[in-house]
Amino acid sequence: FESDQDYSVFLNYLKEALSPAPKSQEVEKFEVEINGFTFIKPKRQPKNFYNEIELIAYALMPNHFHLLIKQGKQESMETLMRSIATRYSMYFNKVHDRTGTLFQGIYKAVLVEDENYLLYLSRYIHLNPKEISANLMSAYSSYANYLKLKNSEWLNPRPVLDYFDQPVNPELKKYNDYKKFVEGFDADNQSNNILRDLVLE
Repeated sequence: FESDQDYSVFLNYLKEALSPAPKSQEVEKFEVEINGFTFIKPKRQPKNFYNEIELIAYALMPNHFHLLIKQGKQESMETLMRSIATRYSMYFNKVHDRTGTLFQGIYKAVLVEDENYLLYLSRYIHLNPKEISANLMSAYSSYANYLKLKNSEWLNPRPVLDYFDQPVNPELKKYNDYKKFVEGFDADNQSNNILRDLVLE
């Protein structure tokens, strides 16, 4: 990402992929002339993942991004990543007057099977922008949604925030809310141990 526009375009692609598909009358149309006849055709819509993928958290960094997702079908994540990466690469190459591959290689993924992994991974994702900015609220991430400062309907923070509404997890007893859980990071080294095998660099 080299500009605010780049970040916005990527987020818009996520929004389109994860929001309910537009109704046929809402789809943008254009005219095509063939052999003297004019036809009105709907604009081709990107693949929709509304009932297949839940986006739980995200952070966009200048040279990479993190998505924490829950997939409904085994191949959903792979299809989503291919769709988003292809669309964004085409946009980026056109706008920045370049050709060739944009991404270094295939995306990396880890299966999250434990609630501690889920919680600490969400914190790791939301702290990632701290590398480039002290203000986590202004980052291109889902953190502001978690603090209820933004509401993106295509994002579902509930799988993480539900643990803080009724903290039964002993790990959370020292935290009153998600903000303290995230921003108390410097005083808490336990997440390094919990995420050691999960974090992909």
